[in-house]
Amino acid sequence: MELNPYAKYLANQDPLPVLTSTSGRLHALTAGLTDGQLNAPPAPGKWSITNIIAHLADTETVFGFRLRQTLATPTDQPHHIIQPFDQEAWADRYAVYPIEPALALFEAMRNWNLLFLATISGDERHRSATHPERGTMTLWTIVETMAGHDINHLQQLDRLTARPG
Repeated sequence: MELNPYAKYLANQDPLPVLTSTSGRLHALTAGLTDGQLNAPPAPGKWSITNIIAHLADTETVFGFRLRQTLATPTDQPHHIIQPFDQEAWADRYAVYPIEPALALFEAMRNWNLLFLATISGDERHRSATHPERGTMTLWTIVETMAGHDINHLQQLDRLTARPG
């Protein structure tokens, strides 16, 4: 497995503009949709629009922790080991999550993470962390993964919210 499984979505884009624009795109894509449109899975076993937003809120929380842990590990000690999580196990509970708090959590965490990223020095971008399934990566690889993950789900939401005409 590659260090950033979402690299193909980001391509050569700067991740920061992607991260900065995602919240607004989520609001625009979901504005005016009915509860039925928001909560209907597109196919059996697939996530609804609300489920995708809940997943984005969860992963934003996870990414924020990973970024902070990467920088919190002293440079004279072995680097941080990232704790993977089972997204499907987390998604088992998404049926009870309304879209409004999911969007609010995503937006609050994203804004908090963007403020944190604004404090990162060039040297800190190269701090290491190890994902047990993907290998050793830099803090900036985590940032690029966040942006590619955003693009992946934004494309999914684009398809799910496409309006005829």
